[in-house]
Amino acid sequence: MADSTMQINALIVDATDPERLAAFWSELLGRPVVGRMGPYVWLRRENGLGLGFQRTAEPKSSKNRLHFDITSPDPAAQQQRIETLGGQRLEQYDDGGFLVMADPEGNEFCIIPEGPFELDDEGRANYLG
Repeated sequence: MADSTMQINALIVDATDPERLAAFWSELLGRPVVGRMGPYVWLRRENGLGLGFQRTAEPKSSKNRLHFDITSPDPAAQQQRIETLGGQRLEQYDDGGFLVMADPEGNEFCIIPEGPFELDDEGRANYLG
C-alpha cells in the first residue's frame, strides 16, 4: 500500500484586500511578503508552512471556523502593537482568558502566553507562570 500521509502545505486567508492583510500579518509575524501570483499574496514560508492571502469579493460575515493562535512572552503588551497595525481587540471574548484580537478584515486570532497554562472544561485559560 502506498504511503498516503498528507501534510498541510499552506494556510490561505480570504481577503477583500489581500495586499493590506498580507502587510498586517507580515509586520505582526516578521515574515516578509515574498510573492504575488494571480489573486494571491504570499508571506515567507517558515517551518514548511506557507501563509497566503487570496482576493475574494465577499467580506467576512461571521465567526471564523479556523483561527490562528500566536504566542508571545507578554500577550497584553502586543495589544497596542496590533491596534497600531490596524487590528482590534474583541472584548466579547474577555471571559475566555485569552487575548482575542481581529485583523483589519475581522478575522479572529488569539495571543497566547509562551509559558505554561491550563484550560478548564469551557476553554478558559489559567496561567501558571
